[in-house]
Amino acid sequence: MRGEVRELVRGMMPDAKAELAELVAMRSVADPRQFPAEECERAAEWVRDRFAKLGFSDARLEETPDGSKAVIGSRPTSRPDAPTVLLYAHYDVQPPLDESAWRTPPFELTEVDGRWHGRGAADCKGNILMHLLALRALGDDIPVDLKLVVEGSEEQGTGGLERYVEANPETLRADAILVCDTGNAAVGKPAATVTLRGMANVVVRVEALASEVHSGMFGGPAPDALAALIAILASLRDAEGSTTITGLDRSRTWRGAPYDADQFRIDAGVLTGVSLLGDGSVADELWARPALTVLGIDAPPVLGSTAAIVPRAAARLNLRVPPGMDAQEAHDALVAHLRAAAPWNVHVEVETEAVGSAFEASTDGPAYRAMADAMQQAFGVGMTTLGQGGSIPLCNVLADTYPEAEIILMGVEEPLALIHAPNESVDPTEIERLAVAEALFLHAYAEARRPG
Repeated sequence: MRGEVRELVRGMMPDAKAELAELVAMRSVADPRQFPAEECERAAEWVRDRFAKLGFSDARLEETPDGSKAVIGSRPTSRPDAPTVLLYAHYDVQPPLDESAWRTPPFELTEVDGRWHGRGAADCKGNILMHLLALRALGDDIPVDLKLVVEGSEEQGTGGLERYVEANPETLRADAILVCDTGNAAVGKPAATVTLRGMANVVVRVEALASEVHSGMFGGPAPDALAALIAILASLRDAEGSTTITGLDRSRTWRGAPYDADQFRIDAGVLTGVSLLGDGSVADELWARPALTVLGIDAPPVLGSTAAIVPRAAARLNLRVPPGMDAQEAHDALVAHLRAAAPWNVHVEVETEAVGSAFEASTDGPAYRAMADAMQQAFGVGMTTLGQGGSIPLCNVLADTYPEAEIILMGVEEPLALIHAPNESVDPTEIERLAVAEALFLHAYAEARRPG
């Protein structure tokens, strides 16, 4: 079966490239302030139509509580006592950010040095194509009951699908859930992600003056809101770059596979001579310790600024929370730290955007064993397990709602994909081999769950 599936998938790759080009051309950023809502609607319809042609006869668009639309569907098998597998991906994408930083048009799939470039090519539209290829390769020979959910607001973190699952628990109930929104350790090195960091997003606003005042007439004694904000932000890291939020443990270590520091420098694009942050290993800092990132600052731009003292400033912060640390407690510690670190009695307001818990998967069930075997066959090397610095709050909702289900995180993303950054791309061999692995998994898992 392995050889047949491999040849079928390989033969479909040219058409898959054309389909991915169609999807990438849809500017499906789930924020109508930036892109028309019709773009997400088009992507959702495209996904629904493709899966409907593969036997998901009830494929439909379900509106979730945040207003986004998820593609929901099911495809039963005729085999009695078959297990149920839920396939997950998302069709919404990150905004392109600075389009001038892209070497190719962000919403036009472009091949460069064998990789396919475009926003969403890896995260997560490449995973949608991976699912389609796997199911097409199997045709009518799918020995499990399938369920499908492709959500439309994952990148916004507004929790629409999470609340939909809580309100409609039977709709997506399954024995194994393939959350295809992570990736491999490197191209050709298959992996399942077993831990995810939680997160807390806040906006801190500082106010010191009623309005701008002349820096020559008032500078010195007049409190500067931007300088106060800088002081607050500086208190969140020490000289080595370790996150230093009062009350949060930053001494934990990662016990899984290491992440080579030189490889990380390459993967992250760290400039020559620039130091890595933190006093732990790369894996410690990525997967075992809290990490604070300043996402954006509201302040006068350099071009057009005047000789005036800034009366108010704001910053958007992202705190990543490792497994074993309570996300709400970490959020509360961050808020308390921001208030305590404010100098000169400036006014500080902290707005909470989102809080999500960390996740840790079980790896001792039949689905994980079947996936490990399928990955070995598809890639020719064994599957490793990774931590993931990112957060997928949906995983915690799925784990709480379906405590007996095995949740496997996998996907076509890998370090060179540059997800969330300019010049995102996908290696087509990752789509191809993972499609083979998924097809082989569905058969292996069905066999493993067969009674007797």
